[in-house]
Amino acid sequence: MGTRAWLVALLALTLSCEGAEIGESARTEPPRNLGTGGTTGSGGNTSTGGTSDAGTDADAGTDAGTDADAGTGADAGTDADAGTDAGTDADAGTGGTGGAPGSCAGGPLSAPLPGCNPTPLPSTGDIHADCVARINQFRWECQCLPPLMRWIDGESCTDSNAEYDSTNGVHASFYDMPCGSGARAQNECPGWPSNDHVITGCLRDMWDEGPEDGNPNTVNGHYETMATSTYTRVACGFYTTPAGDVWGVQNFD
Repeated sequence: MGTRAWLVALLALTLSCEGAEIGESARTEPPRNLGTGGTTGSGGNTSTGGTSDAGTDADAGTDAGTDADAGTGADAGTDADAGTDAGTDADAGTGGTGGAPGSCAGGPLSAPLPGCNPTPLPSTGDIHADCVARINQFRWECQCLPPLMRWIDGESCTDSNAEYDSTNGVHASFYDMPCGSGARAQNECPGWPSNDHVITGCLRDMWDEGPEDGNPNTVNGHYETMATSTYTRVACGFYTTPAGDVWGVQNFD
């Protein structure tokens, strides 16, 4: 091969290698910025029972606890919880015990039957009616007391009471927007998990307080109001907050 031909071949080989290096570099992509995925919640918080203010509202000599005494013919009862949780309240009445039909032949009993826990009645689909029926069930099966009338005309007002108290505090409605007139009382179930818990659980806890025993450290105002002979009718009210908590109010008139 002549000198000139050799130089041409060498130049062609050099250009071919440089082209390959440029091509490989052009095909290299920068690393992509990949997302790691969305953030997920771990689940909602659930309430385990009513908020208990019994120590404050039922304090001897102050506001609702004292005022609720049925014997004085005064106003509001205290809010109820009794410290039980949602699981217990939801099972209220299973294997329950109530008074035998024949046990009321002699009229009202002077005190409730010990350990009386009647099985809740089947729901009618009307929570206002079911609430009154549950109150009357305790009255009759546990102490042979006559039923209170359902105060239908007072239910809209009592619903409003429950809504008002959910933002203004327990029994605020009793003084600010009272329902009815004359000698009356109010029991309240603040911040319970459901309407059913109010009916099957909160009302049971109120009844379980039992009669006034002279102990300033116990709450009895709810039972005294439920077992009243002073009032003749009761209206139940309910309100569910945006957070899902249920406030239940019972106005006795």
